[in-house]
Amino acid sequence: MKMTFRWFGENQDPISLQEIRQIPGMTGIVTSLLDIPAGEAWPEERIKAVTEAVTKAGLKVEVIESVNIHEDIKLGASGRDEKIANYILTIERLAKYGIKCICYNMMPVLDWARSHLYYDLPDGSNTMRYQASFMDDITPEALAERYAKESDVYEMPGWEPERMKKINELLKSYEGMTTDSFYANMKYFLDAIIPHAEKADIKMAVHPDDPPLPIFGLPKLIISHENIRRYLDLNPSKYNGLTLCTGSLGAKKGSDIPAMIREFGAEGRIHFTHVRNLKFENDTDFYESAHLSSCGSLDMYAIMKAFHDVKFEGWIRPDHGRMIWDEIAKKGRPGYGLYDRALGTNYLLGLWEAICRNNSC
Repeated sequence: MKMTFRWFGENQDPISLQEIRQIPGMTGIVTSLLDIPAGEAWPEERIKAVTEAVTKAGLKVEVIESVNIHEDIKLGASGRDEKIANYILTIERLAKYGIKCICYNMMPVLDWARSHLYYDLPDGSNTMRYQASFMDDITPEALAERYAKESDVYEMPGWEPERMKKINELLKSYEGMTTDSFYANMKYFLDAIIPHAEKADIKMAVHPDDPPLPIFGLPKLIISHENIRRYLDLNPSKYNGLTLCTGSLGAKKGSDIPAMIREFGAEGRIHFTHVRNLKFENDTDFYESAHLSSCGSLDMYAIMKAFHDVKFEGWIRPDHGRMIWDEIAKKGRPGYGLYDRALGTNYLLGLWEAICRNNSC
C-alpha cells in the first residue's frame, strides 16, 4: 500500500509540498492539471514541470486525478473520436514521466455535488454535507453561484464558471439517454484507450458517482456493486479497474464496502482508493466526518482489513477531511484542508500497522 496525498498544484492549492512531505508515512502526491479543458491533450512540458516539482520536494507522483472525460465521449456524440485520440496522447505523455495510474470518472455533466461546502459541526470544525431536500429545491445555476461565493479563491473542479454557463444545454443533452446507451458509450471509450493504457503500463481507475443519489435528473450509473461489475465487464483487461472510494460508495446506505474490496480486489481490479468516513443523518443526508470509525457511519477497521486480506499494493489517499484549527480562515479548498487529512493519514497507517502485526505480515 502506497500512501499519497491530493495536491492541486502550484497556485491551485494553499498547501505546499513541503507541508505534505512532513506528514509521517507520506510517500506520494496525487495531482492534476485542472486548467486543461476536457478533450484536449495535456502538454508534455506541463506534465514534466509538475512531476519535477513533486520529485524535487522528495515525493513521488505516480497517480493523476483526473484526466477528465469530455461530454462528447459520454454522449457518444460526433466529436468523440477526436477527444479519445487526445486522451490516448495524454496517456502516452504521462507514461514518459512515471505515471502508473489515472483516476477518472464517467459522471454526466457534474463531477460531484454537495448542498453545503462548509457545514458547521458541534465541535467547531466544518465539513461538506449532502442534504437531499436542499438539492431538490435548488437549480444547478444557483448551486454553482453558491459554490463560487463560498470558495471564492479557487474554482471547484466540475463547477467552473465558464462550464456552468452551458449547464442547461449540457443537462438537456442527456434527456432520453438510457442506461444501455450510456454503457455502450463507456465501452466504446474503454475499447479505444485500454490497449494504449496496457502498452504504457498505466492502470485506468474509474471513480464511482459522487454522491450515488439522483441529482438534476441525471443518470447515476456507477453507484453499487452491480454497476461496478457491469463497468468492469465492459472490457476484461486488468487495466480497466476501479478507484474504490469509501465515501462515494458508502453514501448509498447499506453498501457493503469490505465485501466489494474483497471481490474486486481479489481480481486485481482495484488500482487506487480514497478512504474517508461519513455520518448518516437519515437515509439520504450525510456529512463528511473525521476518519475515525466512531466519528462516522463506516467501519474503517473492516475496510482496511479487507484491503489487507486482498494484499492491496496500490495507491491510497485520505479523502475529504474537515476544516479544523481555524484552517477555514485560509480559504482552503472545501474538504481538502491539511490538518484533518494529515490526521486521517496517520489513523489509516496506524490501522494498517496493527492489522499487519496481528497477521504476521
